[in-house]
Amino acid sequence: MAAANKDARRYTEIRNAKALRDYFVDERFEAGIQLHGTEVKSIRAGRAQISDAFGRVEKGELWLHNAHIEQYAFGNIYNHDAKRVRKLLLHRHQVRKIQQALDSGGRALIPLRMYLKEALVKVEVALCTGKKLFDKRETLKKKAELRDVDKAMKQFRR
Repeated sequence: MAAANKDARRYTEIRNAKALRDYFVDERFEAGIQLHGTEVKSIRAGRAQISDAFGRVEKGELWLHNAHIEQYAFGNIYNHDAKRVRKLLLHRHQVRKIQQALDSGGRALIPLRMYLKEALVKVEVALCTGKKLFDKRETLKKKAELRDVDKAMKQFRR
């Protein structure tokens, strides 16, 4: 019985690996997403990609572009288009805040991860500022330093 409970609470998450490498994350929002039934099944199977996706405000609504959700393998004629534009569901005041930030310039709305929260699919989107090449190099240096410190600590504990 315990094994059945663990399978029921299976956690599927699709991450945007490029986002933290290419952008400084300023503010995060949890948004719902408007999907068709076969899209939800594909996401549960882990068949989605959001590495090239971005958000855009159009006519007071938030839309997710370039998110690739693969067609459901066992689908039929009602299968969805893999790269269609999908509506993000946020409160009106959050949409206004995002729109003001995007209109001011220099920022982008980037999805960081897509995950299941109970029976719903959620998308964590963030207002981001792009990194320059020297910023990326600094990040790599910090990672290397942390890795060296971890190695030294591991040797010290032995």
